[in-house]
Amino acid sequence: MRIALYQPEIAGNLGTILRTCACMNVPVDIIEPCGFPFSDRSLKRAGMDYFEHVQYTRHADWETFRAAVDSRKARIILLSSKAVAAHHEFTYREDDILLFGSEGSGVPLSVHDQCDGRITIPMKSGMRSLNLAVSAGMALGEALRQTGQFPE
Repeated sequence: MRIALYQPEIAGNLGTILRTCACMNVPVDIIEPCGFPFSDRSLKRAGMDYFEHVQYTRHADWETFRAAVDSRKARIILLSSKAVAAHHEFTYREDDILLFGSEGSGVPLSVHDQCDGRITIPMKSGMRSLNLAVSAGMALGEALRQTGQFPE
């Protein structure tokens, strides 16, 4: 299981996701460009002292990330407010990569079309979206539960 973040825009969200993934022993792929300097203080504040415990890879762009994914033969599962399938009803596999778009614009259609699955987190009618870090934690928790990959 991995988390991939497409052009994250808010340092605090990335820091929180890195911290979550450090605690869950889940690698993170960061698809650049980011909307902030990667060494930004708020990124470090949200991630606290967990950076030395998380495995993350920075990719220059989508194509670089895709090349790395293709070598792993993993499925890319996009979390999107436009998807129909609920995240808790989806059947995850151990090598899935959960892809999250940028906070402001998600992912472009060209990226959307390259994903192997599309899921959403059901919400109350009229609500637009959850915070990125909250969404990542919810989806990751369900994926780890289904695949038995929670750390011991």
